[in-house]
Amino acid sequence: MKKKSITEALIYIISAEIVGALSALLTGSFSNFYDRYKEPPLLPPQWAFPVVWAVLYAVMGYSAYLISRHEGGEAKRALTLYWTQLAVNFFWSIVFFRFEAMWAAFGILTLLIVLTAMMIRSFKRVEPAAAYLNIPYILWLLFAAYLNFAAAYINR
Repeated sequence: MKKKSITEALIYIISAEIVGALSALLTGSFSNFYDRYKEPPLLPPQWAFPVVWAVLYAVMGYSAYLISRHEGGEAKRALTLYWTQLAVNFFWSIVFFRFEAMWAAFGILTLLIVLTAMMIRSFKRVEPAAAYLNIPYILWLLFAAYLNFAAAYINR
């Protein structure tokens, strides 16, 4: 196992945050999205989304850093799953909010949940703490899937 490096940890955290920020930038303003559509039940206030996502991206980045400190095939596979799910994550909000393709976004989110579950399982084999750090992330994705499905269903 490689020694700890604050610089490397920050690179992983900042890279995850950049993915989220670029996705948000390309998504554009979604503040009036629900003015055009019916809101699903249990929709949190708008301010909660950027706060939650900022925390989740930081935790995801740190968990990937923990995996990066390990050598071997399983660590490489885990990081491949990490970067893959992060890429899929990037596209969800763009498809949902910018293109308003709610059912397509639900498909993307379903794929994201599967990839994240695979990532967590792979992380657990390498560094259990890194896997456990991602439990809030997958729970948030499941909640997002409910919101996405409900929005698509009530606005069909």
